[in-house]
Amino acid sequence: MPGILLIAATTGYQTRAFADAARRLSIPLTLATDRCHILENPWRDNAIPVRFDAAEESARGLASAVTDSCIEGIVAVADGPTVIAALTARHLNIPWHSPEAASACRDKHRMRQLFERAGLPVPRYAFADPGMEPEYPCVLKPLGLSASRGVIRANNRAEMEAAFRRIRRIAGPEERIQVEEYIPGHEYALEGLVTGGELQTLALFDKPDPLEGPYFEETIYVTTETRAGIVETCARAVRALGLTQGPIHAEMRVNERGVYMLEIAARPIGGLCSRALRFSTGMARGDPQQAALGLAEVILLHSIGRMPRELSPATPASGVMMIPIPKAGVLQSVEGVDKARCVRFVTDVVITAKPGETLVPLPEGASYPGFIFAEGPDSAGVESALRAAHGELRFDILATLPQLA
Repeated sequence: MPGILLIAATTGYQTRAFADAARRLSIPLTLATDRCHILENPWRDNAIPVRFDAAEESARGLASAVTDSCIEGIVAVADGPTVIAALTARHLNIPWHSPEAASACRDKHRMRQLFERAGLPVPRYAFADPGMEPEYPCVLKPLGLSASRGVIRANNRAEMEAAFRRIRRIAGPEERIQVEEYIPGHEYALEGLVTGGELQTLALFDKPDPLEGPYFEETIYVTTETRAGIVETCARAVRALGLTQGPIHAEMRVNERGVYMLEIAARPIGGLCSRALRFSTGMARGDPQQAALGLAEVILLHSIGRMPRELSPATPASGVMMIPIPKAGVLQSVEGVDKARCVRFVTDVVITAKPGETLVPLPEGASYPGFIFAEGPDSAGVESALRAAHGELRFDILATLPQLA
């Protein structure tokens, strides 16, 4: 049986989901994470240690470590591991996105350049400088962060200067900051697989909540019918970046001027959001135990060339709410979870934050306190269920005193 190398962050939500999926598929899985390389197996997961800030060195060591493991596929979850995955794939001669493409996906400036060169519509953009005078409104973004962390809208010079200073504190003095023309419009996300440079759309998510700033906290994703203009533009963007083999997660805004690609990541959707997608397959016929495959299973099978020929959504509509953080502070408890799970069409409510954990909202924060999942006959019903379930939750958060200088 061919094995798969999974490269993930030690603290990432997705590691267990992919490990469980590999077990269900009876596929041997080798794990590599950014765990401590000094302690002996501190997480009891037998993971090979890698360093995301030393990609070439880690890739060489990783390729050497798995030479005798019959690895035929590679999967990377989260942004940090993608470049290591690409370099390791090259060392092992396994099809995957190239290191150059994976690097471009982690650099918002390079991505804009490649989109522009390919003739895709792009907003005006430049490296930010506190003394510059862009057109307002504008959006400031650190080049290397993801999940809307550090992304701030500014409507005038004072707001731009304040945003610049705030992003410096979030991302560090060495991180480059980009300022872009604000793009009005409705936002979508596309989940897909690239095979030999060709994009296959797995799902298109609508983001029904307006994302107008000053911060851009994502909340609800609900599947919607695919739109030819979005799929075509996303396919052009995939080619522009040079992505050739593996999963992608793309974000875009649509207005009367067209489809504007915000970014593409060389990885699947983050957090636990992959649980929102289930697929019916030709291989599942006649086997009630395999009535559907989750996104993790689909990605694992794709990585070793065993993708089902037939793949379609298992339900008419599905969605996920990334539960927003009500306020900054230390989490004491969460009430109403059982009531939220009883809301019609809701399939699960998962609280990932633990009592005593400090919750930090965007733009500084980098995680959510939990996720709500729903499936139903249509997108409107799923969206309503997610909102109703969220309304049942009560977060007890203890405010903390401001840090003293």
